[in-house]
Amino acid sequence: MSRIAYVNGRYVPHREAAVHIEDRGYQFADAVYEVVHVHDGRLIDEKPHLDRLERSLREIRIPMPQPRPVLEQILREVLRRNRLSEGIVYLQVSRGVARRDHAFPKTPVPPALVITAKRLRPFPRSLEGWTATAITHPDQRWARCDIKTVGLLPNVLARQAAVEKGATEAILVAADGTVTEGAATSVWIVDAEGRLRTRELSANILPGCTRQVLLALLAQTEVTVEEGPFTLDDLRKAREVLITSASSFVKPVVAIDGTQVGNGKPGPVTLRLFEIFSRHVAGGRNERAAA
Repeated sequence: MSRIAYVNGRYVPHREAAVHIEDRGYQFADAVYEVVHVHDGRLIDEKPHLDRLERSLREIRIPMPQPRPVLEQILREVLRRNRLSEGIVYLQVSRGVARRDHAFPKTPVPPALVITAKRLRPFPRSLEGWTATAITHPDQRWARCDIKTVGLLPNVLARQAAVEKGATEAILVAADGTVTEGAATSVWIVDAEGRLRTRELSANILPGCTRQVLLALLAQTEVTVEEGPFTLDDLRKAREVLITSASSFVKPVVAIDGTQVGNGKPGPVTLRLFEIFSRHVAGGRNERAAA
């Protein structure tokens, strides 16, 4: 069965999907996006993702391309037409098509909306085989990483640097020596004292939806988390390191820059977080999940 994409009001074969050459997302990266995990035919954590989409659009002054209930219906229709039960859906909203000029179009144009779907391997049953390695890399991104923009060139270069060294992810380090996040993930550590830590939200951190939901789930358990800065030295000395995202879920990092993390195996805290998030995914706490 061929893949189906939604492009500006039309459902079309994926191979025929196209946008105008003067779409501002193509010419200026004047666009934002979201990626939502699909499990058992359900959109996992849909509400946080659409909340973040609306926030990103507000921050760069693009209106919603459709009322939210309509957008939710379109997402489900894309799933139905692709017969997708395990994978992701990708949403991209640009400012629209206009004659090339850096400033916003003088006459407002409708935002452009593209949605695609892709099959991926099912949610992992265990952490066996579900591990990552990482490199550290300078954080060279712009100053508003809290907006989920499609302007991802520094992330692309960081992830490519990781791939060229045989690693899965690049963990970004700011000029002051503090860890920010991964090229496409949130980063957590269990530090040398056994404390679970992740960076606090700020303009240079993307508010990860998996991070957000996991923090809410942990608040209902005995597991405590400290949100605040930690350094490259803290990362190197950590007992456990893990990354989270809509496609990484909860994934242990077993080596950084070629050096083993802990004993080189997923640690007990990471295993506990994986179990908590797995129950959340299996339980269907998705569309109306707490933000």
